[in-house]
Amino acid sequence: MLSTNTLALAQKLWDYHHVNHRLQKSDCILVLGSHDLRVAERGAELYLQGWAPILIFSGGLGRLTQDLWKDAEADKFAAISLEMGVPKEAIYIENKSTNTGENILFTQQLLVTHGLNPQTFIVVQKPYMERRSFATFKKHWPDKQLIVTSPQIPFEQYPNAEIALEEVIHIMVGDLQRVKVYPEKGFQIYQEIPSDVWDAYEQLVALGYTSHLI
Repeated sequence: MLSTNTLALAQKLWDYHHVNHRLQKSDCILVLGSHDLRVAERGAELYLQGWAPILIFSGGLGRLTQDLWKDAEADKFAAISLEMGVPKEAIYIENKSTNTGENILFTQQLLVTHGLNPQTFIVVQKPYMERRSFATFKKHWPDKQLIVTSPQIPFEQYPNAEIALEEVIHIMVGDLQRVKVYPEKGFQIYQEIPSDVWDAYEQLVALGYTSHLI
């Protein structure tokens, strides 16, 4: 059982990682692969609700799925969307990328191959990766307009049988570190990190939440 203080620190990171965009009709829904199948469900729901006419799934096997699955993330996600009623002709699959930067670059290549040139995107990602996805997308595709969203689940309800609470905290800590250092490496645009959020990060690192640090 985690302490109340630890949970409060984690909640602060969770809140920061959300960009709180409002949905708007767009040209394309781009779902970034992960180990969380609820992300696929969110993407399919948005398509079925009519937010965009194209649904792209991007993801091969990344650091969290290479030891879990044999099938690429995008292929598993696409299968879920078909089961939910998304027509096959609306789905495009990029199943080779292994990180967020490759998600964007390989999707660019996919669109060129199919003669597509969407200008507005709804990017779907895990809740605690909204901000890093936004920062990565804007670095690689600055001229496009995007909205970032995720499964609509509060922090206390997010962990499940496949994704443990402590694992979520480890990943959030690692992602915040990346938000800070990746702009210097040219991977993302700069995102301001409030001092209280960084203080929560440092406290969680001191508590041992370090397994996903660079």
